Amino acid sequence: MYYISFFSLLLFVLVSVGFFTLLERKVLSYMQCRKGPNKLGVLGLLQPFSDGMKLFMKEQFFPMNSNYVIYMVCPVFSMIQSLFIWVIFPYYVNCLEMGLGFLFFLCCSSLGIYGLMICGWSSNSVYSMLGCIRSISQAISYEVSLSLILLCFFLMVDSYSFNSYYNFQFPLWMNGLSVPIFFCWLSCSMAESNRTPFDFSEGESELVSGFNVEYGGGGFALLFISEYSSIIFISMITCVIFLGADLCSLTFYIKLVLMCFLFIWVRATLPRYRYDKLMYLAWKCYLPLSLNYILFFVFLKTLCFYHFFL
Repeated sequence: MYYISFFSLLLFVLVSVGFFTLLERKVLSYMQCRKGPNKLGVLGLLQPFSDGMKLFMKEQFFPMNSNYVIYMVCPVFSMIQSLFIWVIFPYYVNCLEMGLGFLFFLCCSSLGIYGLMICGWSSNSVYSMLGCIRSISQAISYEVSLSLILLCFFLMVDSYSFNSYYNFQFPLWMNGLSVPIFFCWLSCSMAESNRTPFDFSEGESELVSGFNVEYGGGGFALLFISEYSSIIFISMITCVIFLGADLCSLTFYIKLVLMCFLFIWVRATLPRYRYDKLMYLAWKCYLPLSLNYILFFVFLKTLCFYHFFL
């Protein structure tokens, strides 16, 4: 049962990545008053499978001065890292019973930096090297705020497990306690997953395509899958922490789709941020806010204990 649940989870994640790309292309097209993919299948529903076949059937090319072995292994490492986090997805009976799910998430998400770093370095291209330097500094900066926000909710729930959050949020969603930090979390999540308006590692206007500029065909497809599966997982964690965590309900997955739609909506609406302002936002705005919220939650928890023991 362990292997069946694990492989079915991976299959569903990969299919959801494909249809997430279709959703993104459809939403962006309608927001820009044009048609999206609509030729392949009914309403273009077979387009993700066609794109996947096209990418994996393309000829693989190798830059002359690249570090060949690392250049080839790096996209596989990035995809495994992004799919490996999904083993802590809280089933009714978990694929992997883990009481330290959030710590595992932080460890695995921090490993994603190595994928970007090695991709940028092994390609031996100036554009990819600049993209990887940008993405490393950005990811490390925003991981600090992201970890502190998670620490706030650990102080309230007293558990690192995903399953504990449903019982705690049964009377009131966490979002009711902390609307400002919810928007701070959304912004940090977009910066962590290299999405617009913080897509500096893939800045098309100045870096051609950033760290993945030398990748095409199968290597690009693997990097693409890793990025979009991370976005879906971050959307799922947002629903678990802030929006009720009722994992056995259909409404949870509707909220998950709406969170994914929010990522697309922001991409269609906002231009790219300026890099110095991005760093200012991380260290001068989000870090003090998350530290103050830790003090607020400590005070709230102390107040709850005081009333409980009285």
